[in-house]
Amino acid sequence: METPNAAEHPATAPANAPEPAPVRFDTKIAVLLREDLETWQRLNVTAFLVSGIGTEIPEVIGEPYADADGNDYLRMFRQPVLVFEGTKETLTAAHGRALSRGVALSVFTSDLFATGNDRDNRAAVRAVGRDQLDLVGMAVYGPKNAVDKIVKGARMHP
Repeated sequence: METPNAAEHPATAPANAPEPAPVRFDTKIAVLLREDLETWQRLNVTAFLVSGIGTEIPEVIGEPYADADGNDYLRMFRQPVLVFEGTKETLTAAHGRALSRGVALSVFTSDLFATGNDRDNRAAVRAVGRDQLDLVGMAVYGPKNAVDKIVKGARMHP
């Protein structure tokens, strides 16, 4: 009987094999949510916000997944998504810092809870000036230190 190749079957690697080095990223994906959202709103807003990053920045998407039975699954982010929360004022300040740093940014305003499609969502955001946006969430992607500065004052989502 032939011995399985550990490179092809990592689960069968010898017990004394060295652990691979942890993967470190010099970039960060962060979502910042307004703290007064309902649970369903937090989940919905997060899903919408990160979809913008995944579609515009292909390098954040990893390789496809497959299980041992050969079923294929969609690609996902190659790195963690950190979720934060803060007050309306925290979100407004973070939005300004994100714009000034020129990082990739997606926004979700309170108006989008009343719309039912992408066209109306875009129209709702376009109808309001930057300083009047009633932000309930935003997602940013960029260099780790820039993203850390953008979400300063927010706390990790519980």
